[in-house]
Amino acid sequence: MRSRRFRLAPAVASARSRRSGTNSFSLPMACIFLWLSVSYGDVVTRAEEGMFPMSELAQLDLSSRGIELAAQQLFNPADASLVDGVCRVNTCTGSFVSSQGLIITNHHCAYDAIQKASTPETDYLHDGFTAKSLQDEIPALDYTVRVTEDYRDVSAAVLAAVDDGMSFRDRTQAIDKRRKELESAAESEHPGLRAEVAEMFTGKTYVLFLYTYLKDIRLVFAPPQSIGNFGGEDDNWMWPRHTGDFSFMRAYTAPDGSSATYHQANIPYQPKRYIPVEPRGVDEGDAVFLLGYPGRTSRHKTAAFLAFERDIRLPTVVDLYQWQIDTMQKISAGRRDLELKHASRIRSLANVEKRSRGQLKGLQRKSLVQKRAAEEESLRQYITSVPEREAKYGPLLDQIAAVYAEMSASTPRELLLTQLRIAPRSAAAAFFLVDSAYQRQKPDLERESDYMDRNFAQSIQNMQTSLQDFHAGTDAILLAGIVDRLRSINANEYAALNIPPQRAHDLDGLKAWAIDLVSSSLLGQPDFFASCLEKAPETLAEVNDPLLQLILRLYPAYASMRELEKEREGQLSRLYGSLVEVKQAFLATRFIPDANATLRFTCGHIRRYSPEDAVIKTPITTLGGVVDKTTGIEPFVTPQRVLDMYAQRDFGRFRNEALDDVPVAILYDTDTTGGNSGSPIMNSAGKLVGVNFDRCFEATINDFAWDESYSRSIGVDIRYVLWITGNVYGANHLLSEMGVSP
Repeated sequence: MRSRRFRLAPAVASARSRRSGTNSFSLPMACIFLWLSVSYGDVVTRAEEGMFPMSELAQLDLSSRGIELAAQQLFNPADASLVDGVCRVNTCTGSFVSSQGLIITNHHCAYDAIQKASTPETDYLHDGFTAKSLQDEIPALDYTVRVTEDYRDVSAAVLAAVDDGMSFRDRTQAIDKRRKELESAAESEHPGLRAEVAEMFTGKTYVLFLYTYLKDIRLVFAPPQSIGNFGGEDDNWMWPRHTGDFSFMRAYTAPDGSSATYHQANIPYQPKRYIPVEPRGVDEGDAVFLLGYPGRTSRHKTAAFLAFERDIRLPTVVDLYQWQIDTMQKISAGRRDLELKHASRIRSLANVEKRSRGQLKGLQRKSLVQKRAAEEESLRQYITSVPEREAKYGPLLDQIAAVYAEMSASTPRELLLTQLRIAPRSAAAAFFLVDSAYQRQKPDLERESDYMDRNFAQSIQNMQTSLQDFHAGTDAILLAGIVDRLRSINANEYAALNIPPQRAHDLDGLKAWAIDLVSSSLLGQPDFFASCLEKAPETLAEVNDPLLQLILRLYPAYASMRELEKEREGQLSRLYGSLVEVKQAFLATRFIPDANATLRFTCGHIRRYSPEDAVIKTPITTLGGVVDKTTGIEPFVTPQRVLDMYAQRDFGRFRNEALDDVPVAILYDTDTTGGNSGSPIMNSAGKLVGVNFDRCFEATINDFAWDESYSRSIGVDIRYVLWITGNVYGANHLLSEMGVSP
């Protein structure tokens, strides 16, 4: 009998058995499951906190949380289950809502696809987009979708690659290589699937996941930005919210059902399970749960880490990102062609900038550094209470603090150097060419992930797609501003830029230098970029392109930064691995694993909250609130047809009787973070009632700490999704495909 501590869908298992004769992937996850079952203990009785791996569902009392489904209905290793309807869409989450690969996710998750398809003449960002048939759906070439198929613990195999005598850098490289070896072996054993080894507990446990990996993704429906991003950055991370943050995409496969890149002959993907839609939505107090791919949280990092975030990294990010946003907005003012080129970048930067400001505020307001330090003082006392324990763990916290002290000194320079090769699109293309030239000379398993054979074609596609947003003037101003900041901190790399002396001493001179540099470069041209691919470093050095030559001169600094990052990673991996050990002994039943972009479960209720004294915010907003907020001035613009239908009270079946209105957004106390964007919000019966897209401003510190009083997530109500899609924009064929009558 197969252990229920791993998962393998029957159809996949059958297909693999025919290919290989055995299913050697079916190994028990003894290490991680022993750890998790010991660590969770009494915490699983809490409804609100926890991003639980699928493996732990059987240990949760779901009925006490108001969930009608049994654990096996959510996740079943012997049959199709609800998790088969959940997918990862790039770095977001989505859910299949039909048998024909139709995916619902956030508007901001589909934003890049909408923007890339838009021109001033066909402005889908402004006007919205509806594909009336499969043939009208627009390819999103830099999008991929993953569906979790199986997993197993590989901790012993990974950690067997390291020993105590290794340097920190060698430790990181050894673990990285072993992970790639395991991934390669798994993909050879299971053709057509994608493997990925994830670190579950830092330095301690590793799990190999198998995914169906879909590479032909197309845009199906998107509301206008005035709906999908109503309120803009004014309302971002805020409640009450009135944003219709949703879009539909579709996954395709080759005619034989295998994963394939875009081709006209491809057919819609057929998921093993899709999420049924509940058009009646939810009410206050209803139980809900989410399945999704939350990104990384840091709830088990030390006070030294939190101080580093508060004092160094977050303030630097806020300043640097806001400057880039302001720069691009100024350049594009009054020019819709440039507004479209900058739209996706500005949206992404603004989201991180405001979240970072919220995290800064939360760290200070909630005194998290001081609280974490007090917890560590108790841990220190526990460590020193036994001589053997003190000998093993005594210097641990101080050693971790020393790493963050070193990072505090170097991070401003490192962030600037990183932005220099990321922010200007032409510089990003140059770095990709140079880095790939060096990396592709190495054996495949020793390359950075982007340049491995299994990833290289998609990496090229992503870079070529990003070059669609190239604008020489923007690149020049961004480059000059970043170089000026490097000059102000006396970074050694400033001298390597070889800036003429007459232009090297002030920002105006640097702008003139950067304009000459970028305008003389061909890196913004896709054909030139393609012609330089696969060139060896010595051949690239002969290419007469000034921006490419600049990146070649800076490349030793980037290579040194990468090695330093590996050394830090190896050091922190070993130290945090030891911290996990001693914290397990000290806090046995209060340990919940940090999120790591693997599939997780969280649950809670539709719930109001009080963010400050004498203020109570209820958990459902309405279309009437949209109308009340509408000023006709960005970002509070509402399409006229929405205003007209509201005036006529034309709500159809999506009117909520108690509210006498169409619900727009909902608030709930599940445990989410970045990566949960697009996660399906499901009711107690496992039906889709909304799509997660945000957190409250107070909950931006969820990455560092959880508190049921302020940790709230925000989603778009399914009734608003259906009303906008069908009633307002006439895409009733999509409602029919989802089994919903208009």
